[in-house]
Amino acid sequence: MAKAPHGKNEPPKIVIVKKITVVGGGHHGGAWKVAYADFVTAMMAFFLLLWLLGATTEKQRKGIADYFAPTLIDKKRVGIGGQGIGGGESLTSKEKIGPKAGTSDLHALALVTDRPVGEAKGFGQKGSLRSSAEIAKEDAKNFKRLREEVMTRIAANRALAKLAKHIRFTMTQDGMRIDLVDDADYSMFAVGTTALASDASELIGMVSDGIREMPNPIMIRGHTDSLGYGDPRAMNNWMLSSGRAEATRRRMALAGIPESHFNRIEGVADREPMIADNPMDPRNRRVAITLLYRATTFGQ
Repeated sequence: MAKAPHGKNEPPKIVIVKKITVVGGGHHGGAWKVAYADFVTAMMAFFLLLWLLGATTEKQRKGIADYFAPTLIDKKRVGIGGQGIGGGESLTSKEKIGPKAGTSDLHALALVTDRPVGEAKGFGQKGSLRSSAEIAKEDAKNFKRLREEVMTRIAANRALAKLAKHIRFTMTQDGMRIDLVDDADYSMFAVGTTALASDASELIGMVSDGIREMPNPIMIRGHTDSLGYGDPRAMNNWMLSSGRAEATRRRMALAGIPESHFNRIEGVADREPMIADNPMDPRNRRVAITLLYRATTFGQ
């Protein structure tokens, strides 16, 4: 019979060892994932900032900085309200920013003065916010100067002097309209075509020289009399009036008028006769070049 260890009659102790097999490396926690996500977000914001600095102008960056500037004002630091009771300005004073207006951060913004010093920006003749009345007044002055210049040049040209009666200047609510008008003895275009007569082409070129540097938009409208055609499918007054308006535009473009200045090119056939009592009157055949008033900054 076997004896227990140490001479004692006790059963031996049994030790059970459990082995746990971990597959896939185990779980080491997710804190590193949060830190990594924060790092990637910060890098993305950094690269966006670099792109923003490189893709904007100094003026745009200043505007962005002003947008994010704090709106709370330290009244003591900027001098608003003075230093206590009675320390501010009186109710009748124009300086409402405290007794130290000269050293206040808001002095240039809030101080009201009858004698401004320095260049005025944003208002007046050179400003970007000009009223419609001011622009219309300047346009009217330019229109008058253009009329005088064109008529003087026509009178000085012996070949074109005979066409003086065929050009008319009319002020309208849209701007100044320059009508090139036919009569019974003369036509600006060959009969039934869009081909400009040589002297009419020279006249349009002379008008274009006067308005080339003017910033006003241009509208060209072709008109016909009410005489019809044998086959309106081949040619009609709608096609003729719009074709003559386009021919006028091409001639003005050749004279140097920028393409961006042409606002509208259209033909109205015989729908707007000059001589309403006689739609067949040859004076209803005309091309109207209108220098439109400029819009203001806000499109008014």
